[in-house]
Amino acid sequence: MRWLWQRRVSTNQWVLSWSGQVLAFVHAKPLDDGTFEVLAMGVERQGLGEGSSARQRLQALGLKGADAIVMLRSEQYQLLQIDTPNVPVEELRAAARYQVREMLQTHVDDVTIDVMRVGDGQQQGAGAGHSFVVAATNTVVAEAMQVAAQMDCRVSVIDIQETAQRNLQTAVAERDGSPERASAALVLVEGQQALLTISANEELFYTRRFDVPDGFLTGTWGQGVAVDAPIDGFTPVQEYVPAYGAGDISLDSDFLGAALPATASHNTDLADDDRSLRLVLEVQRSLDVWDRTWSSLPLAGIRVYAGERSAELATWLTLQLGQTVVPLDVKPVFDGLDAFSAADLAVCLPLLGVLLRMEGSSL
Repeated sequence: MRWLWQRRVSTNQWVLSWSGQVLAFVHAKPLDDGTFEVLAMGVERQGLGEGSSARQRLQALGLKGADAIVMLRSEQYQLLQIDTPNVPVEELRAAARYQVREMLQTHVDDVTIDVMRVGDGQQQGAGAGHSFVVAATNTVVAEAMQVAAQMDCRVSVIDIQETAQRNLQTAVAERDGSPERASAALVLVEGQQALLTISANEELFYTRRFDVPDGFLTGTWGQGVAVDAPIDGFTPVQEYVPAYGAGDISLDSDFLGAALPATASHNTDLADDDRSLRLVLEVQRSLDVWDRTWSSLPLAGIRVYAGERSAELATWLTLQLGQTVVPLDVKPVFDGLDAFSAADLAVCLPLLGVLLRMEGSSL
């Protein structure tokens, strides 16, 4: 089984994910200009055993006997950050496995790991010389392979959600003519953790997950938040570097005891707007960590995805963060997306990024 991270347009046309008894899939055809035509996309919540309608439908679309890539969802693995071991490349995984053994949520013998460099190796900053370690339990990997076997398709590569999102933001940056500049992508989907990634030069430099407050994507976002005001309870940056070893990061734990901005504390709608305020502060804190960690690589822009509310969220975050935020629009890269529902696109968005991956080594 290979875990491969570098990016290039691939001839692989099927991407699957299986998490929480939900199967998501994308079937796409690469075009000569480097974009893709999406032929099929959807979400199945039915059983996938012999004779199931979901299995029959996907096999009828051409999945039976096809090569596919499986993407693990962020809740299916840990993404840890370590100092890159000073060992030969062929010994890197073994050294990383030893280094993260105390950071894992399960025994080290029960996980499959791979290593990916942080950044492009050219930039100076506190994150230079570090590596990401992806650790998925053997049970998760085996289940993904079992689902593929049930669908009668072949899987030789596993990818992850952070690198898929990196691929999407890189493709958009390339079309804008600025792939070398650092850009952030924030993707919010109901019922899932928010995923923030910052990339430059086609490489992943920074990533963080945090909870989306219940009802945030269907609620009303007030205008009384001002994150540029002093925050008495602001966590010092040196204590706030994302705890990759702990896995998921919760808004509730991050905000225990934290004071609200003075400008927001007088907002008469604060009770209704507290969830919005917490999300804004969480994003701002992450951006502050970036500025201090990679001061040589200033952030050129922020793109957000929130389904049909992407443009609305971008406008609102522009007001709250004091810098321009625009929607993450992948339609110029993928033809045919208008034929699918917004709900299916929200779940399948990272799978589109997997289509943009390339063969290569871990580092």
